Amino acid sequence: MTDNDNELEPVRPADLDLVRRTLEEAREAARLRGHDVGRGRSVPTPRRVAGAGSRRSWSGPGPDRRDPQPLGRVARDVAKKRGWSSRVAEGTVLGQWASVVGQQIAEHATPTGLSDGVLKVSAESTAWATQLRIIQAQLLAKIAAAVGDGVVTTLKISGPAAPSWRKGPLHIAGRGPRDTYG
Repeated sequence: MTDNDNELEPVRPADLDLVRRTLEEAREAARLRGHDVGRGRSVPTPRRVAGAGSRRSWSGPGPDRRDPQPLGRVARDVAKKRGWSSRVAEGTVLGQWASVVGQQIAEHATPTGLSDGVLKVSAESTAWATQLRIIQAQLLAKIAAAVGDGVVTTLKISGPAAPSWRKGPLHIAGRGPRDTYG
């Protein structure tokens, strides 16, 4: 054995370039097959979904957005995207009045309209109208908890309407009787 056998040949720059080029070609071929080859390991990478502009992610152990969603959540998302959230909230106040304010109040008062944050409520008697005016702050808090803040800002509570003497078969056209004494 000679001294020359123990010596290593110096690495030439052309050899390093060849090794680097070969390694890059192998990495590119692995990427095209769907593997991320970096730092000496092979890890699957998400592939592009045909027609989609974003990368597909791997599902974890918990639920994610690709799992089947409850219908209520999907409907809420559609309403939010289309700008219908305020209309849906208004419809909830009017359509589910008993569950929003409670059964006892719903038996004696009904909502008649909602516009610009003003909810019109008609009570069955003047006593109930007075009671509803007293607890108006609590009613607004219940409504806000059920459908969100800002949907209903004020309540306009009215009692039963008195009969109108201006219309009907006993009405006389004209000014009617007036004070004739003087």
